Amino acid sequence: MPRSFHHRDFSDLPALLAEKDATGLRVSLCIPTLNEEGTIARVVSVLREELVERHALLDELVVIDSGSTDRTRALAAEAGAEVVLAADILPFQGQRPGKGENLWKAVYQLKGDIICFVDGDIGNIHPRFVYGTVGPLLRHAEIGYVKGFYERPLLAKEGVDPRGGGRVTEILVRPLLQRFRPELAGLHQPLAGEYAARREILESIPFPTGYGVETAHLLDVHRLHGIGAIAQTDLDERIHRNRSLAQLGRMSGEILEAFFARVPEPVEVPGERPAMISLPDYLQRFPAAAARAKRPA
Repeated sequence: MPRSFHHRDFSDLPALLAEKDATGLRVSLCIPTLNEEGTIARVVSVLREELVERHALLDELVVIDSGSTDRTRALAAEAGAEVVLAADILPFQGQRPGKGENLWKAVYQLKGDIICFVDGDIGNIHPRFVYGTVGPLLRHAEIGYVKGFYERPLLAKEGVDPRGGGRVTEILVRPLLQRFRPELAGLHQPLAGEYAARREILESIPFPTGYGVETAHLLDVHRLHGIGAIAQTDLDERIHRNRSLAQLGRMSGEILEAFFARVPEPVEVPGERPAMISLPDYLQRFPAAAARAKRPA
């Protein structure tokens, strides 16, 4: 069972900042986006005001965009984020569609020792979505990967089902984990887009470029580092747009592909991005990673 926390455990930001300073670790935030003009300005401004300007928990706040056709990039920049097109990162590697592509390129683009991810469509954004997942990594050296979890209301014509979100999790992912990887079945939100991890974890694993990325992360981190490296934090409630059944069907297909590429034993998947630590460009950018790459497996 993964270790669990509550975001209130880390809500004393001056104390958390002192712990960060004592570790000497740098923290970067990536917000992956595609057409999020309705929410991105508030997401950036709330997190920047509290976690960059008032309490310097974040050393970087970067929006990595997949090629939005609305005003997402302009609004994010106006709100104070550094904005980068995913296509401009590692251009010789090409560009593939999907959220996982953004996350993979974030490992190269961002400089932090800890990288935190927050989706750009959160309607009730609050600093807890960052400090709740970063906090365990600053306080517990043995933890390497922290998932957020929360209630996810489902908004429908009939009204609001306060626990109706997370349909793919409950119908597909949780039964798969219970059957094949029961140690991971205790994760309340295995597909959550709010999580944080140490650089050395993220650089060492391959990334599916689509919706299978979060499932792949959990399976790979569990295989390489054990259940003790994984934790989760209760972030209370997350409000965001709900996806159509067609979108959920496509998501489920990509999750199944990523899952059975790793269970029972991992196999190489042609469409996945390789572990970042295997790229010469990455090793040149991060000399410490080059030293890690030379360690015996």
